[in-house]
Amino acid sequence: MSRLLHVSSGPYVPPVPTRELTAVSADGARLHVEVHGPENAPPVVLAHGWTCSTAFWAAQIRDLAVDHRVIAYDQRGHGRSPASPACSTDALADDFEAVLKATLAPGEKAVIAGHSMGGMTVMAAADRAAFREHAAAVLLCSTGSSRLVAESTVVPMRPGRLRTWLTKHVLGSRAPLGPVTPLARRILKYGTMGPGSAPHMVEACARIVHACPRKVRYSWSHVLDLLDLDHGVRSLEVPTAVVAGTADRLTPPVHARSLVAALPRCVGLTELPGVGHMTPVEAPELVTGKIRDLVTTYATIKEGA
Repeated sequence: MSRLLHVSSGPYVPPVPTRELTAVSADGARLHVEVHGPENAPPVVLAHGWTCSTAFWAAQIRDLAVDHRVIAYDQRGHGRSPASPACSTDALADDFEAVLKATLAPGEKAVIAGHSMGGMTVMAAADRAAFREHAAAVLLCSTGSSRLVAESTVVPMRPGRLRTWLTKHVLGSRAPLGPVTPLARRILKYGTMGPGSAPHMVEACARIVHACPRKVRYSWSHVLDLLDLDHGVRSLEVPTAVVAGTADRLTPPVHARSLVAALPRCVGLTELPGVGHMTPVEAPELVTGKIRDLVTTYATIKEGA
């Protein structure tokens, strides 16, 4: 289990869920799931990214849970979901299916938001039966479907084999992150956030990322290195909006533009000037507003609610 570290004050303190449950994936992996808000409200499902947890969505959960049923879960090995030897895009899709089946009624439609690896989870699950049954619309935040290492600008060099090699070793490092120190905050801000990110945003992200166990971080880095989900983008047939930060070094805007070009039903691209990879934390009101817009436009409340 990962260390449960997060900020204890401010807007990024994780809200207390209405209820908690465990979803069991196809291979028996157990996933921690939280449900927030009124039981009969329109559902929203949130999938977090690499090295994060449900705590990453604190701002969205707090706002949306007033009048939505917000479902958030910890990816395997993250947060309160135990680690598993299986790390693959198929595992991500299996886990997502398990969460949908455990939390939504048959035929119930939800708006789904995925950040980074959470967006890749959505792409991996796009042709799964549970996804097609339950997805009303999708928001993809700061994500890509392939060439993640080659396109990353974390290493400030010209594109090419040397930069790709160095980036692979930086992102796939086995080194422990250690405590959240001033130096650690500066490194995390450089790699994952925009230059104008407020200190409380950096602190919130640092606490979450540093809580991810080293072995989990390393194992999933290999999945991201080899990622090829271009077929999943083409299978994503529900209305899909895309959000990206122009200062994102991990998934630069070239990925968002590629997604927009390939999506069957893209309903808009929003590029945020000066914002980095952590868009739900760096631009919480905008991300929440996009989710609300998708619910209003495409989602319906289940019959009898």
